[in-house]
Amino acid sequence: MSALEKSMHLGRLPSRPPLPGSGGSQSGAKMRMGPGRKRDFSPVSWSQYFESMEDVEVENETGKDTFRVYKSGSEGPVLLLLHGGGHSALSWAVFTAAIISRVQCRIVALDLRGHGETKVKNSEDLSAETMAKDVGNVVEAMYGDLPPPIMLIGHSMGGAIAVHTASSNLVPSLLGLCMIDVVEGTAMDALNSMQNFLRGRPKTFKSLENAIEWRVKSGQIRNLESARVSMVGQVKQCEGITSPEGSKSIVEGIIEEEEEDEEGSESVNKRKKEDDMETKKDHPYTWRIELAKTEKYWDGWFRGLSNLFLSCPIPKLLLLAGVDRLDKDLTIGQMQGKFQMQVLPQCGHAVHEDAPDKVAEAVATFLIRHRFAEPIGGFQCVFPGC
Repeated sequence: MSALEKSMHLGRLPSRPPLPGSGGSQSGAKMRMGPGRKRDFSPVSWSQYFESMEDVEVENETGKDTFRVYKSGSEGPVLLLLHGGGHSALSWAVFTAAIISRVQCRIVALDLRGHGETKVKNSEDLSAETMAKDVGNVVEAMYGDLPPPIMLIGHSMGGAIAVHTASSNLVPSLLGLCMIDVVEGTAMDALNSMQNFLRGRPKTFKSLENAIEWRVKSGQIRNLESARVSMVGQVKQCEGITSPEGSKSIVEGIIEEEEEDEEGSESVNKRKKEDDMETKKDHPYTWRIELAKTEKYWDGWFRGLSNLFLSCPIPKLLLLAGVDRLDKDLTIGQMQGKFQMQVLPQCGHAVHEDAPDKVAEAVATFLIRHRFAEPIGGFQCVFPGC
């Protein structure tokens, strides 16, 4: 496993638009660009993949929190999708289009607290306990006392939160659980290098196109189609930057304030403020969440995760990018038949973005095997050997 992949453990529609030059080929396939042809890194709207968007209000002791969800489908079980650290619900966009075309199901992709467009009173509390309660609260707010059958599916950090939610019985109608490329042993090992990885990322981007291009060319997302829709949920415009004129007035205001400081530090502070604002003017997009500041919660996401996963008394699915990710407890559990496992090679850590059709096929097969959902569109199950 590469250091980059380790570090990222911290995370009925019209046919989706084909990529330029792809000829409508299956998502996840590498684009073959002819001479002089340029890849399109422009952002794509969520509405190309989801049917609707909703802000769900949740009451708590300090007031109201608002959680952004994206939805598709009207029949069958609800697949409640939880993204990885630093990502957003939009990372499930291409997967959503793929799974909806295979089985009768409903999709609810949730922006977890501190991520995407979700707005909460305390966005810095990213403990596993708090985020698991958020999931239960959103389900209750959406469906009341009689929720439909629900399967939790989570990637990386979201996979860990799905397990914590399931083990705490916070979703009473839970029928299945799926973790995507998150294993306790590998995740705990990766935490040591996480800060180095975060320091190595660009802090700002000149544009959304620039952010999408970096995401693809850095190898973090190998599927351009997914990157074009998902990266929008990971970055935001720098605060205070609305237009070139607005940027200029902010810089001038900072200079005027600094002139009141003592003469010895005046020029240094002024230059620093000017440099910071010039950087924001030239690079108006930055990350929505500062993952480095969430370090104190990382251990709680993953420690004890394997045994929690194995102890959940529901059908379980584990999807991995490589068999080397299995730790001892999961290896024994898999040999004992306590969960279904499938390895999807030639994927990075963001398996559901790199190979959304393969992940959709695996999830659809799992749902049909356990008679949780009905196939549609002539979908044929291919049962894996493990």
